[in-house]
Amino acid sequence: MTRRECATLEPEAPAGRVPATMLAAVYRGPGDVRLESVQVPDIAEGEMLLKVHSCGVCGTDLKKIELGLTSPPRIFGHEIAGTVVRTGPGVKRFRPGDRVAVHHHIPCRDCFYCARMLYSQCERYRRTGTTAGYEPAGGGFAEYVRVMDWIVSDGTVAIPVGAGFEEATFLEPLNTCLKALDTAGLEEGETVAVFGQGPVGLMLLQAARCRGARAVGLDLIPERLELARRLGALEAFNPAEREPHTVLSGHTGGRGADLAIVATADPTAVGDAQRTVRRGGRVLLFAQTVPGEMLPVDASRICMEEKKLIGSYSASVDLQDEAARLIFDRRIKVAGLVSHRIPLERFPEALSIAARPSGNSMKVLVQP
Repeated sequence: MTRRECATLEPEAPAGRVPATMLAAVYRGPGDVRLESVQVPDIAEGEMLLKVHSCGVCGTDLKKIELGLTSPPRIFGHEIAGTVVRTGPGVKRFRPGDRVAVHHHIPCRDCFYCARMLYSQCERYRRTGTTAGYEPAGGGFAEYVRVMDWIVSDGTVAIPVGAGFEEATFLEPLNTCLKALDTAGLEEGETVAVFGQGPVGLMLLQAARCRGARAVGLDLIPERLELARRLGALEAFNPAEREPHTVLSGHTGGRGADLAIVATADPTAVGDAQRTVRRGGRVLLFAQTVPGEMLPVDASRICMEEKKLIGSYSASVDLQDEAARLIFDRRIKVAGLVSHRIPLERFPEALSIAARPSGNSMKVLVQP
């Protein structure tokens, strides 16, 4: 991509005007996030400093903050898009003024796990490569973020002319959806039931359709079901009102779904998904990320009906280009998934909205 193709569409502060301090949402303990003034990160050779335009609030951010899953202090936020304002020695691909999205994890591609394409289990992958200070934890909930050298070289994507920062924040979450479909072994012509039609569920639904499958959306919120229909769902319904296996059987000659994806943290959805898939079908867990969480699983369906129960976590470096093409070519529509744009100064409001799904909320973006 040429310099002209990733030219800035909106004016940003030039490198020489970066302040010494910035505003950041600092995690101080379970349920405790404070707006504080912190030092703008320094950068080293091969690194970049990004001025954050937008950062999505992810469900994993909410869980870490609410449940205290990591030690404080940290600055979360990993669905980051912004403008390069400084580059360290050795950075050749990007210059100040370039608009980019960044991934926060990149694998080594050389270890036991990488050889088996289990990138999220790679030790290097588990090191976060973007930070706004303290122990690296993403850093997008701040005005500026430091992008470390291995992310600059392998995990930074230029935003093309005609595409916006907001769309670019969906690159990493869409990547996780594509990886989930790969992990589940989705095949063209299969029928997929997606439990949960929040932003991730709606991307899973669209991605499944892009890969030639038929997708059915399930959710309790009418507005989300209507959006699923507009985005191409074969059918979208409330599982509390209609029995999922009965509905899916009607589309599959009485068998049931080939694949069910649980994109909601509601534990009862796992049992529903097991009942929804056909004999020999697959259930993929996508949102079950709290350590120690116990789920109601019917082991007899796994054994006697040969239904597989599998999981998928985080993104794959091999899918970065596909995710970018699908979003920037607008084959997967994400702009309409943004319901709230919240200034960093009102960060607690962003958390509150994201933590309480409703008919009026979808994707929440924090915009410093």
